[in-house]
Amino acid sequence: MAVPLHQSIKIGSYIVKQHLMGNKRYPLVLMMEPLFRCNLTCNGCGKIDYPDAILNSRISVADALASIDECPAPVVVMAGGEPLLHREIDQIVEGALARGKIVFVCTNALLLEKKLDSFKPHKNFTWTVHLDGDREDHDRAVSREGTFDQAVSAIKAAKAAGFQVNINCTLFNNADAERMAKFFDYTKSIGVGGITLSPGYAYERAPDTEHFLNRRATKELFRKLFRLGKGKKWEFTQSSLFMDFLAGNQTYQCTPWGNPTRNVFGWQRPCYLLGEGYAKTYKELMDETDWDSYGTGKYEKCADCMVHSGYEATAVMDTISNPLKAAMVALRGPRTEGPFAPDLPLDNQRPAINNYDELMAKNLEMLHSEGRANNLHRVSQGS
Repeated sequence: MAVPLHQSIKIGSYIVKQHLMGNKRYPLVLMMEPLFRCNLTCNGCGKIDYPDAILNSRISVADALASIDECPAPVVVMAGGEPLLHREIDQIVEGALARGKIVFVCTNALLLEKKLDSFKPHKNFTWTVHLDGDREDHDRAVSREGTFDQAVSAIKAAKAAGFQVNINCTLFNNADAERMAKFFDYTKSIGVGGITLSPGYAYERAPDTEHFLNRRATKELFRKLFRLGKGKKWEFTQSSLFMDFLAGNQTYQCTPWGNPTRNVFGWQRPCYLLGEGYAKTYKELMDETDWDSYGTGKYEKCADCMVHSGYEATAVMDTISNPLKAAMVALRGPRTEGPFAPDLPLDNQRPAINNYDELMAKNLEMLHSEGRANNLHRVSQGS
C-alpha cells in the first residue's frame, strides 16, 4: 500500500479505538465538497448538473472547519467540483492539517501549477490528481484534449516542490486492461506515490451512463488488470481486501457512513454518489439516516455499485476482524482465477425513487433563504 507508515498507524489506532469503545458506526474519511463548480465537463460526472445558483455556491472556511470538527474521521478528502476553484481552499487545507487530519486534495490539475505556491508540503498532505489512463484515454474521459499533458506537468512540478502526489483513476466499461497496465508503469516512472482505483461512479444524472460498469464487468476488468500487474509492484492507496473485493473475491455490503459527505447543501444522505436528502449536522446524519435501506440488495440504485466510498470502509473493518486473511491477500495480491465470491441477492431490493426535482427545489430555497450568507460564500462576494 502507498500509505506512509505514520498515516497507517494514525488510522489504525483510530479504528482500534472505535472498536474498543463499541462504536458500530464511525467514519473513516470525510468527503468535503466545498463547491460543485468545475473547469471540466466530463461525460461520466453527475456532480455538475446543477443550475448556476448552486454551482456558484461555496462552503466558507469557517463552515468547512466546523464540519471537520463535527466529524471525527482521521482523513479529509477535498473533492468537488474542482476544489482549486475555491479561492480559500488553502485556508481550509491548512485548518484541517492544524487539527491533525490527513488531507487529500482531489484535483484535475488544470490549476495546480498556478496554485502550488499557496500550499506547503506536509507529511499529512497529498495531492490526488485525476488521471483516467494514458493521453488518449484520459482526454477522452474528460472531454478535452491536452488535459493529460497538463496533469503530468503539474504532477512533476508538485513532486519537484516536495509534495506527495497520488493519482485517482476511474475505470469505465471501455477501459482496456493492457493499456491501463502500461499507464500504471508510466505513472510509477514519473514519481506518482500511489494509485486510487475505482469502477466508474454510477451517477444517475451523468451525461453518459452507458459506460458505467456492472458488477460482473467490474470483477472481470480488475482481475485482468491485477493479473497483468503481477510482479509490477504498483502501489495502491486502498486496503488489500478492497482490491480483492474489486476482483470478485469478497462478498461485501456497503458501509455508507464510512465516508460521510459534506457539501454546499449540508450532510448528504446516504453517500457521496446518492443525494437522497441532506442533514444539517453530522450528528443528525448519523442518528437519523435510515442506513439499513441503502446498499446492494436493499436499494435499486445501489445494485451495481462497487465504489471505494462505500466499500473501502467495509474492507477495512474486515481487515481488523480478519488480519491474517488481509495479510495473505496483501502478500499474494488479489486472486485472479477461479470462481467469483457470491453476489448479494437483488430479489428484495426496493425500487429506485426519483426525487431530484423535489430536492433541487428545497436546495434552491435554502440557498435563497435569509441565512445563506452565514453558511456560503458567493462568487459575487469574491469567494
